[in-house]
Amino acid sequence: MKIVSVQQCLEAEKADLSGSSFHDVNLSGSRFDDVNLSGASFENINMSGWRVHNVNLSGLRIEKANLAGASISGANLNGMTIDGVSVAELLAFWRAGHAPSAATE
Repeated sequence: MKIVSVQQCLEAEKADLSGSSFHDVNLSGSRFDDVNLSGASFENINMSGWRVHNVNLSGLRIEKANLAGASISGANLNGMTIDGVSVAELLAFWRAGHAPSAATE
């Protein structure tokens, strides 16, 4: 499916969008529930205000995107990258630095 020059809010539920490519698109406010986005590619995308829940994002590649206010929960992040950085590694690094210390327990 190819969509060109359309102004709509994208809502996807129980869909397989694996391997899809999105380039120079405003997807702000989009909602994805129970969707397979594995291997998809997003470049030069406005993803602000995204609501992503229970989604397979393994192998997803995001480059040059606006993710302000985006919310991702219950997602498989294995192999997902944002501007070439592994999201799983980034989260592990952040969580390690924000774990409660023994002194504050």
